[in-house]
Amino acid sequence: MSTYRLRNLLLPRSIALVGGSPRPNSVGRAILDNIMKAGFEGKLGLVNSRYRDIAGIGSVGSLGELPFVPELVVITTPPPSIPDLIDGAGALGAAGALIITSGLGHGPGSLADQAEKAAQRYGMRLIGPNCLGIMMPAIKLNASFSAHMPVAGSLALISQSGAIAAGMVDWAAQRGVGFSGIVSIGDQLDVDLADLLDHFALDGGTRAILLYIEAVKDARKFMSAARGAARVKPVVVVKSGRGAVGARAAATHTGALAGADAVYDAAFRRAGVLRVSDLRELFDCAETLGRVESPTGKRLAILTNGGGIGVLAVDRLVELGGVPATLSPAVRDRLQAVLPPTWSASNPVDIVGDADAARYTTSLEALLADQANDAVLVMNVQTAIASASDIAIAVTEFVNAYRKQHRRWAKPVLAAWVGAEQQVIETLSGAGIPNYPTEDDAVRGFMHLVRHREVVESLAAVPPAMPSSFSPNVEAARNIVETALADGRSWLDPVEISRLLEAYDIAMVPTYAASTVDEAVAYANQLFAQGATVVLKILSRDIVHKSDVGGVVLNLTTAEAVRNAAIEIMARAKAVRPDARISGVIVQAMVVRAKARELIMGIADDPTFGTVIVFGRGGTAVEIINDKALGLPPLDFHLARNLIERTRVSRLLRAYRDVPAVKPD
Repeated sequence: MSTYRLRNLLLPRSIALVGGSPRPNSVGRAILDNIMKAGFEGKLGLVNSRYRDIAGIGSVGSLGELPFVPELVVITTPPPSIPDLIDGAGALGAAGALIITSGLGHGPGSLADQAEKAAQRYGMRLIGPNCLGIMMPAIKLNASFSAHMPVAGSLALISQSGAIAAGMVDWAAQRGVGFSGIVSIGDQLDVDLADLLDHFALDGGTRAILLYIEAVKDARKFMSAARGAARVKPVVVVKSGRGAVGARAAATHTGALAGADAVYDAAFRRAGVLRVSDLRELFDCAETLGRVESPTGKRLAILTNGGGIGVLAVDRLVELGGVPATLSPAVRDRLQAVLPPTWSASNPVDIVGDADAARYTTSLEALLADQANDAVLVMNVQTAIASASDIAIAVTEFVNAYRKQHRRWAKPVLAAWVGAEQQVIETLSGAGIPNYPTEDDAVRGFMHLVRHREVVESLAAVPPAMPSSFSPNVEAARNIVETALADGRSWLDPVEISRLLEAYDIAMVPTYAASTVDEAVAYANQLFAQGATVVLKILSRDIVHKSDVGGVVLNLTTAEAVRNAAIEIMARAKAVRPDARISGVIVQAMVVRAKARELIMGIADDPTFGTVIVFGRGGTAVEIINDKALGLPPLDFHLARNLIERTRVSRLLRAYRDVPAVKPD
């Protein structure tokens, strides 16, 4: 359904609260109090058959007794009553319901299933069940049992956890960060992550979207919505459950590498979503994205009154992929004329420990005028010489004036006041300057901006999908796969793999399947005649890792050696795996290349996102080394190169010392 009637739920003009209660500490009473405190200006009706008055507000016995038809029905009643309430609300013409109640069950015949079917009969939308509620500051609506109401702002939060949503509200209250909307989606009976992404992507009052995710139910729908939203505004996600393993085919190296969290990471990357590791980083990301636009590049100038903290900031910047800006000669001369002789004369711009407000603003003005940087980080370490509060006030006044003068073309200015008092934080936050407690947090905030710009550029890029000279034999490849499927198999044998790769012009060593020892010797003699050395491997559809059963023998140079090796390989395999079907041996040319690199590339099947491509460093210790990157198909040239470059082994593919670079083709 996507955004159908979603606006009616999130920006309703009338509300009915079913289950509002006079009982202290009840969910119904907490939601009623929050609605009243927030000052919702639309129509509000209470439905409770046991009370005619709750907190001075008249109550009726049923939805039908209200003098108006509510757009949104908020429900806190016990589970058994909910399907009938949804049916009654739909019959009246309500647009949707917010179900706070938990315990409706799951699956066919459950109360949740009954409620969903009732809603579908009338085209109603449902948020929940089992959720905290919604908070929409722009219309003064707090239909939740959160302890606080956020102020109006430009961040949207969509959370699968009510506790996380409540925590974000508390954090925002301390930092002066405002929200365009907070939605706790609970069990996602109807309205889900994708629906809300679509809504807030089109919402002019939302500047960035924050997500807390535990699991994605509909991968295709989520990817489409996330990609569309990320094109127009930053989308930041923190996901729990990073340690779970969920990819199918975990018996293979590829499957083992494609754990559930790694696949989610690949999906977020492909959709253009910025992933952060924990709530603190999510808060910092919100601090940044909710206040300033992304820079045009990743060159950061750092202004500080402490050399040590400046160097730490540069170290972190380089580690995260940013670039310490150089000072243009003109700006260096300009600073030289106004700063003490002991200033650093480079980036980070250390203006010395006794720097006062005037020295800060003079230096900041010069840096913002310098075309050699893309953003400026202002840092302060409190001293007994100059007031940190006075410096913060002066900086904010200057930044406000600078933004008014340059408007859309203003560079981002970030701040880190180490050990700052609340007054300083409020001063910086009040001016819309992202501020952080440490240099590490500040640099990470800057890199969030950089990554968002790179994401937007990547989503807009349309590189060629394949080289113009490439003409794969798709029909031949399809026949190979269909034949194996018709045979009830889930694996191709090595000969079939060789033919499949050949259909796509991918080179593979000569490969033969020998069902007997004599056949193995005959194939080996063909390879010996070409000057090749031979390797034998066990041929069994039940044995994936051949070396685990002693099923590989290398460097065979005579027919007699091949005969003995074939007999031994099959005997060992039968002894170690008596249950396995042994079809013979594989005969291949032994490829020995000096200074070669061993890589792995494979495909895994994830239960949520489907096919996943894995690339990384290969070998029998591949899981231990764990140098891999994942991507979702299809991959074009740019995405394929990016997949490779995200691994450590990619550096070994370049030339180093006496080792030549790997050929790109």
